Amino acid sequence: MSLPFPFAALVGQDEMKRALLIAAVDPGIGGVMVFGDRGTGKSTAARALAAILPEIRVVAGCRYGCDPDAPALPCPPGCGGARGKVARAAVPFVDLPLGATEDRVVGALDIERALSRGEKAFEPGLLARANRGFLYVDEINLLEDHIVDLLLDVAQSGENLVEREGLSIRHPARFVIIGSGNPEEGELRPQLLDRFGLSVEVRTPTDLGERIEVVRRRDAFERDRAGFAAQWAAADAKVARAVAGARRRLESVEVPDGALELASRLAIAVGVDGLRGELTMMRAARATAALERRSRVTAADVRAVAPMALRHRLRRNPLDETGSAARIERALAELEAA
Repeated sequence: MSLPFPFAALVGQDEMKRALLIAAVDPGIGGVMVFGDRGTGKSTAARALAAILPEIRVVAGCRYGCDPDAPALPCPPGCGGARGKVARAAVPFVDLPLGATEDRVVGALDIERALSRGEKAFEPGLLARANRGFLYVDEINLLEDHIVDLLLDVAQSGENLVEREGLSIRHPARFVIIGSGNPEEGELRPQLLDRFGLSVEVRTPTDLGERIEVVRRRDAFERDRAGFAAQWAAADAKVARAVAGARRRLESVEVPDGALELASRLAIAVGVDGLRGELTMMRAARATAALERRSRVTAADVRAVAPMALRHRLRRNPLDETGSAARIERALAELEAA
């Protein structure tokens, strides 16, 4: 397997990197949607982060990467694993191709075993491979809506239930879903987009120095991947330690009433439907505080995560031509001035 580009060596795109780190600290946040130009490091950043996270403990031989310390949902029949035997594995990173069928995504009857042995056996799909890791879906806005809906349902529940061809299989499928797409090629339906926890926008850098540095680092990486990775190994290890420490601290981070009130006032001010936006702001702000080794969420944390938690949940206003991030920033300024 070729070495991924070091996460710490990524230039710019700070909001995208911050959203990915938040999702890595709290996978239950609902995934990350990244809209933007091609060639802006979307898949590179996600793959780089997955590569530096600490290895996970798995049931040895299990096809689903089951957690040996979480017996609540046992390995399904035919998983190949041996309970009581533990192995270590890299955090999964699975690409879902644009033309993937539902059978390939969720799993289906193993036709070869059915024909050769007359046995009904389940062949796990991409969701099983992504368990406890990342599922990356490029051009998610071009996927069929029912596939996107299925992915989000499983990502939210943490389980994949397959009932077909006489099979009834339930297996763990807890993963961070990362979707990317170019808005010019079609938009994701608002009902589906709303179910993503965070949404970020990336653009081709316009700063000359930043563009030069991106090209310089990419060229150095392509010329000597091992040497470039070694050069950034210490910085990547620092990021990995920060994520691991934040995960340990997450549950003890306090969210004061003032931070919750700010989140709710902001959601009301920009006209967000439902409570998903506020819940996501709270969780993202808590993860931010944990990443910064603090035990208490501040108003600054809420302000920092508000655009990525709310921009994809705003109603369209034909009389307001400003972007969603600008509308959120304006609402924040008005709340602070009041």
